[in-house]
Amino acid sequence: MPELNDTHDPKRKSFVAAANEAGNDFPIQNLPLGVFSIGGSSPHGGVAIGDQILDIAAALKAGLFGGAARDAAEAASGAILNPLLSQNSAHWSALRARVSELLAEDGPKDDVAKCLVAMTDAEMHLPTQIGDYTDFYASINHATNAGTLFRPDNPLLPSYKHIPIAYHGRASSIQPSGEAIIRPNGQTKAPDADAPSFGPCKRLDYEMELAFYGGPGNALGTPISLEDTESHIFGLCLLNDWSARDIQAWEYQPLGPFLGKNFASTISPWIVTLEALAPYRTRSFKRPDGDPAPLPYLASDNDEKWGGLDIQMQVAITSAKMRADGQAPYVCGQAPFKDMYWTIFQMLAHHTSGGCDLRPGDLMGTGTVSGTKPGSYGSLLEISRGGQEPFDLPSGESRTFLEDGDEVIMSSHCEGGGYARLGFGDCRGIVLPARG
Repeated sequence: MPELNDTHDPKRKSFVAAANEAGNDFPIQNLPLGVFSIGGSSPHGGVAIGDQILDIAAALKAGLFGGAARDAAEAASGAILNPLLSQNSAHWSALRARVSELLAEDGPKDDVAKCLVAMTDAEMHLPTQIGDYTDFYASINHATNAGTLFRPDNPLLPSYKHIPIAYHGRASSIQPSGEAIIRPNGQTKAPDADAPSFGPCKRLDYEMELAFYGGPGNALGTPISLEDTESHIFGLCLLNDWSARDIQAWEYQPLGPFLGKNFASTISPWIVTLEALAPYRTRSFKRPDGDPAPLPYLASDNDEKWGGLDIQMQVAITSAKMRADGQAPYVCGQAPFKDMYWTIFQMLAHHTSGGCDLRPGDLMGTGTVSGTKPGSYGSLLEISRGGQEPFDLPSGESRTFLEDGDEVIMSSHCEGGGYARLGFGDCRGIVLPARG
């Protein structure tokens, strides 16, 4: 099992009262990192604790860090976390251990309290400068559900069970939770039309995903082995890979996604570190008898035993009418991440296997997380069966795909085994009408 230490102790409490409340995403066992600003100040690094943020720059100024933890805190105190991600896991662990000491109920409360700011007063920003973004297709359930709509007799393509499939996305259009999504325009062609037309997307969808951030990285031409991938993954966040299904359908052959994907991707602002998730590491997906074994560069005993992550995911939507009427979000799907066909470690090993260089702060999505039956699907494509089966909202409205004014809200957490519940915060965005 991945190493556990005092920071994982489920009995540890914080002097920040909200961190000890049942159901809070950010107990002292979590301590995710992000970038925030207050009242127009310059963005800088912070750590989430309950309903507060530990201002790393303020804690540095107060002399609360020393040694490797100080080096890491200095790297995490600026407008982006890339300098921290470029350090090694020993620095990351030292920072986590010291922050846990500072925020503990028996820690230096009077000194630390001066470095806390309320989350409600903060504006969150992208935590890293994302140089490159890759999105995988690692859920065999999603691949089967979606593939069945288009290829009922053969939903999975021949390569699916042999390699982690992915496409290279657009880093410039990744935005933090809470920013609006402009419905994209694009070229589409209806099945009965003689020629394509240009206009607003009519089949706008979400995709419920996790994403992970690259750490120190590798030199061009030097792959990262599966055994070394853990030292190159800093942490994870939520990802909504918005998809224009009608634009995608017309353009994706022969080279894959383009305008159907590059108009927006939304991520949750807090990075939950891989170390924080250690208690929720589990065995990787057990492949059915008859499935091919991964090639040697994608196989190890450690990945088989501990490559999975026991994370529960959920996606919900609210329409403008629902919000006006005070109705709760409608939960569209819930699914466990541990059922992904490929682990995040296999994804990273394959990504670099041809010599591609990973840089600190690069983002890699896992692909839509889905189950096998209604209530567990991670996209509207699956729920509405490609738009053929509308579903009803509590407001009496019906949907096949997203309408203007709809808000998508994704959340995720780990819980069980006697360990503290860890959450990721929200990943949300409201759809606005197309422009032009």
